[in-house]
Amino acid sequence: MDAILLAAGMGNRLGLADGRPKALLEIGGCSLLQRHVQNLAALGIRKLTICTGYRAVDILAAIRDQAAPRIECVENPDFTAGSIKSLWAVRSALNCGEEVLLMDADVLYPAHFLDRLAASVHRSCLLLDRAYVPGDEPVKVCVQGSRIVDFSKRPDPARAWDFTGESVGFFKLSPTTARALAAHCERFIATGRAQEPHENALQELLRSGEHDFGFEDVSGEPWIEIDFPADILRATDEILPAIHRV
Repeated sequence: MDAILLAAGMGNRLGLADGRPKALLEIGGCSLLQRHVQNLAALGIRKLTICTGYRAVDILAAIRDQAAPRIECVENPDFTAGSIKSLWAVRSALNCGEEVLLMDADVLYPAHFLDRLAASVHRSCLLLDRAYVPGDEPVKVCVQGSRIVDFSKRPDPARAWDFTGESVGFFKLSPTTARALAAHCERFIATGRAQEPHENALQELLRSGEHDFGFEDVSGEPWIEIDFPADILRATDEILPAIHRV
C-alpha cells in the first residue's frame, strides 16, 4: 500500500506569523508532517508521495533525513489554483496499480485512524464523523443505508439520505478506484475546471455509484482539521491531550 499527502496549500486563513506551510505547523512540539510520516511508517507504508507547492523547499528540508517510508515530493507550481491541480499533479501515484491512502495534510488525528482504513473490509472507503458541528465548512458524507449517496459541503437536497457525517479527509482507494479518480481529475482539467477543490472530483466519483465505496465511522474520536487560528488552540489544548489518552 502506498500513500499520497496533499500539502501544497498556503494556509492563508491560519495567519501564521512566519508563513510556514500548514503541514509544518507544530502541535505539542511535533509538526503535522512529522506525525503523518511517523504514522505511515508504523503502518508499513512503502512509499509516500507528497504534493508540495507553497514553500516546497521547506517541506523538502523537513523530510530530508527521513528513512522510511520512501518519500517522493511532486510539486504543484499552480498551487494557488483549485486543489484539483494538486490531485492531478500526483496522478502517477494514483495510477501506481497499488492500494493508495489519500490524505489531507492539515489534520491532527490518532494513529489508529490509518489502521481503520487499512483494515477496512471495504476495498475503497473513507472516514466519517457523525458528531460534527453543522455549517458550510465541513465536507458532508451523506449515507443511505450503508451506501454513500453524496459528498459535498452543500449536499444536493434532492438526494435522500439517512444520516450525514463529516469527512476526515482520509481515503483508502483500491487500484481501480484510484485510477478512476485520476480519470475524473483529467476531465476536470480538460474541461476548464482547474479552479475547483479536489473534493469535487471525489464527489463525482462517489455519486457515480460505479465503485464499491464504503466508510468507517470514527464518531467521538479526537481529531481536527486545522484551518483557523482557533483550531490551533483547540488542537493543542483539547485534541492532542485526548489523542494521548486513547
